[in-house]
Amino acid sequence: MSWMRRTICQMSAWQEKRTDWKADRDAFVADQKAVRKTGKLPEHLGPPPSGFALLPWLLMGMGAFSNLFQGKTPNPWIGGIGLLVFNSLYIHVVFRAFTKEAREARSTRGALLALGVVTCLLGGLYGGSWLLFFPLLGLAAGAIVRGRWLGRTGIGLSTLAGVVAGLRDGWGAVNVAYGTFLSTMVTAAILSLSDAVRELRAAREELARQAVEKERLRFSRDLHDLLGHTLSVIVVKSEAARRLAPRDMDAALVQVSDIESVGRQALTEIREAVTGYREGSLAADLDRAGSALRAAGIEPVVRRSGPPLAAQTEVLLGWVVREAVTNVVRHSGAGRCEITVDGSAEHVRLRVMDDGRGVAPPAAPESPVPGIGGTGIGGTGLKGLTERLAAAGGSLEAGPGVRNGFTVTAELPVDPAEPARMAEPVEAAR
Repeated sequence: MSWMRRTICQMSAWQEKRTDWKADRDAFVADQKAVRKTGKLPEHLGPPPSGFALLPWLLMGMGAFSNLFQGKTPNPWIGGIGLLVFNSLYIHVVFRAFTKEAREARSTRGALLALGVVTCLLGGLYGGSWLLFFPLLGLAAGAIVRGRWLGRTGIGLSTLAGVVAGLRDGWGAVNVAYGTFLSTMVTAAILSLSDAVRELRAAREELARQAVEKERLRFSRDLHDLLGHTLSVIVVKSEAARRLAPRDMDAALVQVSDIESVGRQALTEIREAVTGYREGSLAADLDRAGSALRAAGIEPVVRRSGPPLAAQTEVLLGWVVREAVTNVVRHSGAGRCEITVDGSAEHVRLRVMDDGRGVAPPAAPESPVPGIGGTGIGGTGLKGLTERLAAAGGSLEAGPGVRNGFTVTAELPVDPAEPARMAEPVEAAR
């Protein structure tokens, strides 16, 4: 009864694998449909290869089965038993080929060796269509054997297939040997490539997850270091102010003033901590500018060249882009806007040109497009931008274009003179 239990367990395992394979296949099909709709790269690689992918090749033995069924094979009982044993060993081997531990087990190698013996006996005894079992043997061998032994195995199997087929089929042995070698090498190459792709995908996902986790831990640690002591001081002074208020209002007001000072300092420290999250890159500002122009019916033309810029330089140029594009959207009536960024080793130049009415716009009010606006520079418009760029060692020119429209030109040194940390003006904060 033990063999029956093992058979039932094996059938249950195969059923579970088939269910998982179907679930992965359905997810892959759904992902492909989404790709056709959105055009984005698929996130699902499809079901991993399994023994089911190699089962259809058993149809190559249909010729031997037909001869056996039609009585064209001598000693049909031997042929039938051999066919049953071959199919059983083949299924056993290919289903163990997709798990590394099972593939490298001695029992799997023994089953592959037994499969080779059965193939030689059937091919040497009957010949003809029975010789097609050699390419099937190559498929099983390619699924099991990997690494430096693959080439020797492929050559050895093809030589063995050629010798056996030559004794039975003459020059037809060339096709059998070639088919055996090809099936061995191609199967091993495809499965090895599939494993490598999945391992690389898993490694990339793990690296991304670790990077996110590391950044989350860093940010939480910084916030804890910044706010832990500050909030404790605020709580203590609040309790002191509550106790002093009924007896000495002046002393309580002193504590409240200290609370305000500590709170302002905490706000400054938090802004410094999240500077890397709040300050966008120039590329992001250019993308948002293009989206705003397209939304207003203006054709954007963005050109950028030169070496990478310092973070503070990108921040200043991003302010210029936001202010200039907001003015184009709200005041120019233009149909086309060109944004050009030219950088060199010493300085970088940003130019925003439109083909509109060519009238200098007033200081821009709040932007109609999120992330694009003049109020992000303290509500001072081009005048505020001129002051900020001058403080960084640069310049800003704005006026009618050469032909028509309005042109804003900003120049900055590669290393701006203003410190990297620039908070918003107090007026804007208020």
